[in-house]
Amino acid sequence: MTRRVLWTALSVILQLCKKEACTSLCHANRRNAPGRFSNATLVRLSEYLSDGYKTGVRPVTDWKRSTMVSIDLMVYAILSVDEKNQVLTTYIWYRQQWIDEFLSWNPEDFDNVKQVSVPMSSVWMPDILINEFVDVGKSPDIPYVYVEHNGLVRNYKPIQVVTACSLNIYNFPFDMQNCSLTFQSWLHTIKDINISLLRSPEEVKDDKSVFMNQGEWELLHILSKYNTFSIDEEDYYAEIKFNVVIRRRPLFYTVSLLLPSIFLMVMDIVGFYLPPDSGERVSFKITLLLGYSVFLIIVSDTLPATAIGTPLIGVYFVVCMALLVISLTETVVIVRLVHKQDLQPHVPDWVKHLVLEKATVLLCIRNQHRLGPDPSRDPDPLRCNGNGVNPTQCNHHGSQPRADMVGRAEPAQGARAGEAVMDSVLLEVSSIRQFLERREEYREIAREWLQVGYVLDVLLFRLYLMAMVTYSITLGTLWSVWQYV
Repeated sequence: MTRRVLWTALSVILQLCKKEACTSLCHANRRNAPGRFSNATLVRLSEYLSDGYKTGVRPVTDWKRSTMVSIDLMVYAILSVDEKNQVLTTYIWYRQQWIDEFLSWNPEDFDNVKQVSVPMSSVWMPDILINEFVDVGKSPDIPYVYVEHNGLVRNYKPIQVVTACSLNIYNFPFDMQNCSLTFQSWLHTIKDINISLLRSPEEVKDDKSVFMNQGEWELLHILSKYNTFSIDEEDYYAEIKFNVVIRRRPLFYTVSLLLPSIFLMVMDIVGFYLPPDSGERVSFKITLLLGYSVFLIIVSDTLPATAIGTPLIGVYFVVCMALLVISLTETVVIVRLVHKQDLQPHVPDWVKHLVLEKATVLLCIRNQHRLGPDPSRDPDPLRCNGNGVNPTQCNHHGSQPRADMVGRAEPAQGARAGEAVMDSVLLEVSSIRQFLERREEYREIAREWLQVGYVLDVLLFRLYLMAMVTYSITLGTLWSVWQYV
């Protein structure tokens, strides 16, 4: 009985051993078989690296040793600059490297494989972020990182960066912006994670190899600086700040904004050569003012707008509008002086002295007509109506012969009728004489005010032209300096 039990147990053990041997042999044959697992080296390497690996543990054997992460960036394109919201959108190529002491192997054990790509989710990643991030851009997803046999992990990826930046638009369209991208570990102190540059600062500064140089903005250089800081004076953090310096290309804005404004101002200057005694100048100036107003409405959407400042070109447009208003006001004043002189008195003597004598010499106006006081005129016997004398008493014989004739008592009715006719004729002639003299006096007043208007027009035009030239030279000099800084 005992022998039978022993034989039964022995047969069961032999069957189990045979089954395990067959299973092992099948697995071995499956590994060595071609097809699905033909690249067995990479599979074995992947299983070797992932065996017991903890993605949540910093990959160092000595916890007192910090992990050094080397970073680098290259600017690929400047996508947009939002002056109103103070936001810069760039597209960069970002690179970072570090040593993972748990991801190393001997290449000889794996068919001399020295590097392999592994999923990013299966390795430890440093929590290095950009402090200026304000929005998540549309960056492509790169799910893999490269791992070399010595444990070097390379994480290369393109990133669309939407960052906050203090934009200064005072020099628009000749402005230059300096925006920073600060990389630092959000949680780990310098004892755990330290940061360094992958390349030298000189190489980073002048690297424009991948930058697209056909847009509105031009990349000048990229400045890099390493810094450490502390919040509570106990734990220190490491950071690297990249300053991206860009400059706007002003050609488009010069053609679409500055040149039309300059043309309108030149036409305003040309309008001063219209005669001031004609009403065409006023209508011409009003047309220019309306045209400039429409121009400002059109370009208002082109100008950058911020809540903290106004670009100088906006001030330039406002000053040009003010100059047009001043020019129109000056034209209205001059036209008022040279028209409706029949309602005005003679030009005062002090105005004649200052305007017609001093100003003409100062302005070097040729063919000047000095107007002095009216020459004294001899009393005319026909100008009796203005002296309180009855016009019937005025004739070509004087008042005394007429008195003698009145004193005579001539009974002849024919002589009296002739005298009445003569008195009527003399009255009409005297009225005509007074009308002609009054009209000549009005014309003389008109000539005086017209000459004053012409002199004042020349004076104000030269002052206006001097102010405009000075303003234009100042702005041109500033913009030239800003353009070549």
